[in-house]
Amino acid sequence: MAERPCTILIFDESGEPGNSSDLKKAIESGDDNARIDALKKIIHLTQQGEKLPGVLVFTFRFLSNCKNHTIKKLLLLYWEIVEKTGADGKLLPEMILACNALMTFLKHPNEYVRGSTLRFMAKLQEAEMLEPLIPAIKQNLEHRHSYVKRNAIVAIHSIYKDQNLRHLIPDAPEILLEFLAKDEDSGCKRNAFLMLSQCAQDKAIEYLDSVLDQVPNFSDIQQFVAIDLIKKISRPDAPGKNKYLRCVASMVGSNSPAVQYEVASALLALSPTPGVVRIAATNFIQLLCNQSENNVKLIVLDRLVEIKKNHSKVLQDLLMEILRALASPTIDIRKKTLDLAMDLVTPRNIDDVVQLLKKEINKTQTGDFDKAGAYRQMLVQAIHSCAVKFPDVASSVVHALMDYVGDSNVASAVDVIDFVSEVVETYPDRRQAIVRKLLETLEQVKSPTVFRASLWIVGEYSDSKEDIDFALTTIIKELGERPFYTEHHTSEATSEETKKPLAPTGPKVLADGTYASQSAFQETVISDPINGTSLRSLLLDGDFFLGAVIGTTLTKLALKLLQSDVDPVVKHSVIADVMSILTSMVLLGQHGKYRSDPDSHENMMMCLRILSHPNTPATEIFLKEPRKIFAKNLEAKRLLKSSENQKKVIEIQADDLITFRLLRSRQVVDGPLSNDDEIDLMKATGNEEDGRQTSLQRVHQLTGFSDPLYAEAYVHVHRYDIVLDVMVINRTKDTLQNVSLELATLGDLKLCERPQTYTIGPNDKIWIKANIKVSSTESGVIFGNLVYDIAGSSSSDKNCVVLNDVRIDVMDYIKPAYCSEVMFRVMWAEFEWENKVIVNSNISNCQEFLEHILAITNMRCLTPKAAIEGDCGFLSANLYARSIFGEDALANVSVEELPDGKVSGYVRIRSKKQGIAVGLGDKITLKHASKDA
Repeated sequence: MAERPCTILIFDESGEPGNSSDLKKAIESGDDNARIDALKKIIHLTQQGEKLPGVLVFTFRFLSNCKNHTIKKLLLLYWEIVEKTGADGKLLPEMILACNALMTFLKHPNEYVRGSTLRFMAKLQEAEMLEPLIPAIKQNLEHRHSYVKRNAIVAIHSIYKDQNLRHLIPDAPEILLEFLAKDEDSGCKRNAFLMLSQCAQDKAIEYLDSVLDQVPNFSDIQQFVAIDLIKKISRPDAPGKNKYLRCVASMVGSNSPAVQYEVASALLALSPTPGVVRIAATNFIQLLCNQSENNVKLIVLDRLVEIKKNHSKVLQDLLMEILRALASPTIDIRKKTLDLAMDLVTPRNIDDVVQLLKKEINKTQTGDFDKAGAYRQMLVQAIHSCAVKFPDVASSVVHALMDYVGDSNVASAVDVIDFVSEVVETYPDRRQAIVRKLLETLEQVKSPTVFRASLWIVGEYSDSKEDIDFALTTIIKELGERPFYTEHHTSEATSEETKKPLAPTGPKVLADGTYASQSAFQETVISDPINGTSLRSLLLDGDFFLGAVIGTTLTKLALKLLQSDVDPVVKHSVIADVMSILTSMVLLGQHGKYRSDPDSHENMMMCLRILSHPNTPATEIFLKEPRKIFAKNLEAKRLLKSSENQKKVIEIQADDLITFRLLRSRQVVDGPLSNDDEIDLMKATGNEEDGRQTSLQRVHQLTGFSDPLYAEAYVHVHRYDIVLDVMVINRTKDTLQNVSLELATLGDLKLCERPQTYTIGPNDKIWIKANIKVSSTESGVIFGNLVYDIAGSSSSDKNCVVLNDVRIDVMDYIKPAYCSEVMFRVMWAEFEWENKVIVNSNISNCQEFLEHILAITNMRCLTPKAAIEGDCGFLSANLYARSIFGEDALANVSVEELPDGKVSGYVRIRSKKQGIAVGLGDKITLKHASKDA
């Protein structure tokens, strides 16, 4: 049975079954309201596949002459969806009555009735019904009302474009070309022009050439058709291409934003010359800056990104105009604009760009600026990118950004200090100035992360005697007086804040009415003579990781001073002072309110040992190796980032065979014709895969071989929907009627269509398509059954074949992506869903296990290769991916090699939604188990 197109969708909330006799009685009654309700019920039931014998004839007898316009409209809807042919494919005799009624409707004095009937004509596909109505359709082209004329053109268009119906009105192009010359209504002219451009292109070109100078004065709907036609006919070698190009360019100043967008797109399609591309890009930029709709801005930015791929030099001259879009209050538009702008920065515009970014950073300091912290972080990252590309601006940029190391937005401050560390390593001539500025702003820092990075920079890059002296003085001043902890506190040394009156002793009544004794014990609070510095406050609050970094920095500075030509008395004095600070921090961690962690304690003790014996080989390692490792990791990070934008190498030879479809013999075709253009494109781009193997992996067997109906499905996974191509084979010798594929879903999947009924002959097969919408990245399940009747069977029971489940893999929506370490940590802290997968694998190597996880999760390793290479027996790496819906997926792999040759540890997965975390965890567990087996 051929599949009929669906022209109407109506949802029935009631779902109540209908009775033919009751519906006939309602139609026979003279009550218009009862007839309207009956017609609505008939339409619902017919659309659901219910058979209503005799109802069609009743609609002709009692409703075709009704004067109620609502009934006429519903009657046309019913005739539109009702089956008009019999089992033999011939027109039902009852439809002759419909032709008489339709002829009356087409000559009705009311324009609404005429227009609705003409719309119905556009959906008819039965030539026997249309043939006697063609003269009446043509006559409606001369009607006084534009609504009737527009629908008459739509009906002619629909009939003429169908190859099986074109013989009914072969002169349609000439009729509409003549109509265009006489009529003045823009809507009618648009419909006629559209019909010519789609069905009779030569006539459309003839009309366009005759009015080429008037196109700029057309209405916007006519201009759309003209632009579309020009794009179709303007091939590189097309005659008269220049006049059409001038015509499109003359519409640049249109008042309609939609026309401006289409004009810019057409200019790009017509000519690749820099002048034309510049006009198109300027048009897009005007839309970007002038339109308030965020969706329009995002679409225009996507087009500008496409222009950048082939015409970056044109956009480089327009960069400052593009940056005007930063005035948008939407953070997504700002981010996309900055991403585009960073690829267009050149030595000619770098100064202007940096000045603009500095001004934008200053604007974020105002109190009424929306999402100031996040926007400031993006600006810092943009300036960072500019400074790395163009070192000449790094000095001025660094000093301006270092004012924000004490930013209340921790992520922004971390970005600043990361940028500073990269610049200070890359440009040695700027180290002294940067270290000085960093020490001057140290008292503004509030974040422990920024403190640690700042102190590491000071310890590594303070090389001169003056810098070392200034660094030691500043850090010791920030730490304040020592010791940080004393075992006994006299009443005179205790600050006023610690002097609290003792609570009175005695019984206390509890909430349940019982008594409890109350102690007069008071905890001794450590005095803090200097409580104004953040560094000291963080240390006393138990941040011993920061204390370890302080100790390492002071040790490096003391060792560097020891190797300089300073007076020995000064050297020994500094070493003693540093050892005193380290000892105080060790005591604070052992006996203070907070206990230090073992790693931090060991680090501070190592510093004390090195200062006690400064002439050992460990001193050289302590001073030189960290900088070498940092430089190596920095280079690995740059390579990782550059690989994102690196074009794929095309591994195809110029003399490789290309198959021409038109010259290929039909005898070599095995199965349906393949899309050779697509195959050649895949080869040319180097994206060649084993399509046959991939296709077979997506075939799911739904029933058994012994079932009356055998079914298998091929799953097409697109961006936002899933298409099931289900092949159903009748394995019996009976004709099966009312065969219906009934599906249901679990997860964020939604069926788009109601099941249709089919008839399958003996040993015959049909193809059924089912569309399913996907709303989020989550593993889903599709299940259902096949329901059918056996022709000629006396039993009224439905036969049913239960189908196997089809599981939709979450990996179809996950793509590898890149994010910075700072963003990874921010998202790791924010995301609430975590799935912790226990690892106990037979894989003997940590690196091999990491590659296994990357392969099965389709994620990307963010940890630099230099940081995880080597055979140390354990591994920790961060992974990241993003779904096609923009959802982020984070993972951390922490494993170690056991003595028995296995790998043990955990894989922790975090995401904002539960579906991704659960889906990836299940995928790892399933693949892991199969590999071990």
